Amino acid sequence: MRKIRFAILFTLLLTVSCRKDEFKSEIVPSTATKVTEAVYGSEIKGFFLLNEGNMGSNKATIDYFDYETGYYHKNIFAERNPGVVKELGDVGNDIQIYGNKLYSVINCSHFVEVMDVRSAKHIAVISIPNCRYIVFDKGYAYVSSYAGPVQIDPNARLGYVAKVDTATLKVVAECVVGYQPEEMVIVGNKLYVANSGGYRVPNYDNTVSVIDLDSFTEIGKIEVAINLHRMEKDNQGNIYISSRGDYYDIPSKTFILDPSAGNVSDVLNPLPCSNMTIDGDFLWLYSTEWNYTTQSNSVSYAKVDTRTKRVVTNAFITDGTDSGIAIPYGLAVNPENGEFFVTDAKDYVTPGTLYCFNSDGTKKWEIETGDIPAHIVFTRHKLASK
Repeated sequence: MRKIRFAILFTLLLTVSCRKDEFKSEIVPSTATKVTEAVYGSEIKGFFLLNEGNMGSNKATIDYFDYETGYYHKNIFAERNPGVVKELGDVGNDIQIYGNKLYSVINCSHFVEVMDVRSAKHIAVISIPNCRYIVFDKGYAYVSSYAGPVQIDPNARLGYVAKVDTATLKVVAECVVGYQPEEMVIVGNKLYVANSGGYRVPNYDNTVSVIDLDSFTEIGKIEVAINLHRMEKDNQGNIYISSRGDYYDIPSKTFILDPSAGNVSDVLNPLPCSNMTIDGDFLWLYSTEWNYTTQSNSVSYAKVDTRTKRVVTNAFITDGTDSGIAIPYGLAVNPENGEFFVTDAKDYVTPGTLYCFNSDGTKKWEIETGDIPAHIVFTRHKLASK
């Protein structure tokens, strides 16, 4: 977990508009590097990688890997959208695909950038303050929002979830939830929202909000643990939730929520979590748990069988490559071939590294990315040449 997140943000207070003419700069062309042999015939054509860029630097960028050529394309957005002033914006927090559109949530620029998934060209911007994550269901996008400015504030207001019509790209409703809401999952007709309360440190939130999607109202809250963040749904309908703890005495943990019962059914303890993803019946996760007392990160990896809820390995990278990864930051698994990806944010201010691993955990290739490579989404649409 980055040291600047939540507990210490005092030097990073900003409410910068990132698309003013005075910030316009020369377009940096993309670069293409062949990293592996071409693969044809698969449904997944490639993936987009969203680089967060350090807060306040306005350096969020998008990279693209093409399976059918074996080339990795770095920084494609600016070149494909020369008319967008100051490029993508400040702090890329999530990237997802729905239909023929690519959605990128730009946290500190307070908008969701919407692109054509086949060209990565700008379609529209959806203005949502301090937006965090995005999920989709039945023609609508749901975006979590801190609602207030980017700052530590013991009186920070409640957050909300914005409901966006994906046809018109307009916000059509808002539902107030807990403090500083993060990731979300949909089970049936209910949206579950992890509330962190990160701006109200040390008085963190500890709840998951439950929203009925038919009425788009919050129908309840479920107590889990403080400073919630990640959420993933398994094939059994359970929800895995990460708690970041307080970075001092309360450690990060991973919880399992049973939506049908409306409570926590299991705690995977000790199993800290900074990021997670589910592929089939397996939960993959890593932790970079920062502790202010020791002034150090504790890095760990784990893979959990969601059928038994047991850890099957604490070392899914099997060839020792993990020893060279300073700060694991992004994680994704290709559902077609089982290869997986881990990113390294390094020092948060210089270009990171993307590692591709074979399904057996041995490194296949690596490539330099933008700053703080964080979020990966696979695409079944071929990206057109620029």
